[in-house]
Amino acid sequence: MKIVKADEQGIQYAAKIMRKGGVAIYPTETVYGLGCAPSDPDATKRILQIKQRADKPLPLICSSIEMARKIVQFNVTAEKLADKFWPGPLMMVLPKKMDYPIYVTFGKKTLGIRVPGSEVSRRLAQLTAGVLVSTSANKSGANPPLTAKEAINQLGGKVDVVVDGGPCMGQLPSTVLDLSGSEMWIVRSGPITGNMIMEALKS
Repeated sequence: MKIVKADEQGIQYAAKIMRKGGVAIYPTETVYGLGCAPSDPDATKRILQIKQRADKPLPLICSSIEMARKIVQFNVTAEKLADKFWPGPLMMVLPKKMDYPIYVTFGKKTLGIRVPGSEVSRRLAQLTAGVLVSTSANKSGANPPLTAKEAINQLGGKVDVVVDGGPCMGQLPSTVLDLSGSEMWIVRSGPITGNMIMEALKS
């Protein structure tokens, strides 16, 4: 395991590792994330083993809204919310356009996706074909880490590279909003509240 700074050189190094099938810990605007290239079945399987979690789809981050539109099917609500809250801590679950390994989708026809507020994670995604797996860098059931040190203490030598960007700002992982059906519902509460979402949709 190698620890690098969250500068361009460090980000380039981490992205190169992930393009080759490696797994990385890196900062987002909320908590430290654990990621890999979503198209790599071995790497995505490793993420589940590292987190000791099963049967839940893996969330994705994109470098831009344009990239996100290539991966999932946007509807009018998604367009409005992306325009208002992206880049930022809102993940939207939408019908998938891209096929990814079973460890990412668990057979579902949807994907959870967002464009993060963190420049480091957006740049990492940009250098890894525009999209990354991004789940919190903790064991299932444990507290999501706000520093690289906390992430290393939980997941340690099981990853290939750690991008240390200092403390993350968020106390909560991103809000998860399911827009894949006829009704909209919040799967996980987070920094973007239901009231904020409803206000954005009124405008």
